[in-house]
Amino acid sequence: MASYFDEHNCEPTDPQEQYRRNALLELARTLINFEDGPLDFADWDQGLPPPAAKDTVKNLLSVVISPAQADKGLKCPICLLEFEEGETVKKMPCEHCFHSACILPWLGKTNSCPLCRYELLTDNEEYEEYKKEKDRRQQREHRLENLHGAMYT
Repeated sequence: MASYFDEHNCEPTDPQEQYRRNALLELARTLINFEDGPLDFADWDQGLPPPAAKDTVKNLLSVVISPAQADKGLKCPICLLEFEEGETVKKMPCEHCFHSACILPWLGKTNSCPLCRYELLTDNEEYEEYKKEKDRRQQREHRLENLHGAMYT
C-alpha cells in the first residue's frame, strides 16, 4: 500500500507526522473495505427494486384535491391528467400525489416514487438488508472524506 504522500506527490514536514497520517490513511482504507458478511448485492445495483410492501401501500394517505390545488392545474405525474376538485388521490410520504389507478400498479412493480425515487419499505428481507448495507457503505465513505480533510487542519 502506497503512503498518502507518495499518492499525492508531496512531502511531510515531520517524520512523526508522516507516521500518524499514514496510520490514519490505513485505518480509513480498512474501514472502507470492511465487509460485514458474504452478502452479494450485485443484482440490486443493476435492476429494479422489489415491489413496495403491501401494508405500506394500503396505508398511503388518501387526500382530497382542494379547490386551490385544482385551480393551480396540478397533474398526476404518471398519466399527466389534471386533478379535479374533490377528487381523492394517493399521497406518497415524499408529498407527491398520484391517481390511485396510476400509482398502485407502479408500486406493485417497484417500491420507489416515480418522480423522486423515494423508497418505501418492501416485504423482501434481502433487499432491506441491501439498503442498510448501502447506507453503511456511504457512511464509511463520508467518514473517509472527513478524515482526509482533517489531516490538513
